[in-house]
Amino acid sequence: MSQRIGTKLFISRLSFFTTNEQLKTLFSPFGVVKEAHLVLDKRTRRPKGFGFVSYETQTQAEKAIKAMNGRIVRGRLIFVEPAKVNGPENDAS
Repeated sequence: MSQRIGTKLFISRLSFFTTNEQLKTLFSPFGVVKEAHLVLDKRTRRPKGFGFVSYETQTQAEKAIKAMNGRIVRGRLIFVEPAKVNGPENDAS
């Protein structure tokens, strides 16, 4: 089984003041960001400090991981890793 990271990344330890637009801007130098969204607290509607970024290609996602994982952003050390996929993957491409 080959190691495929996919195109969706999980970003953790973000500043609680980060916006969806800032997240997209932060990750856009590495490729076309299809989606960037922060996970919000259901009660307060404020960011929880983590989110997801999706790229058009796996190569773009890999570049973003290499460039951004372990970087200091807005005074916080962030982590970037492949997002875990829920459910079985369809390998019949």
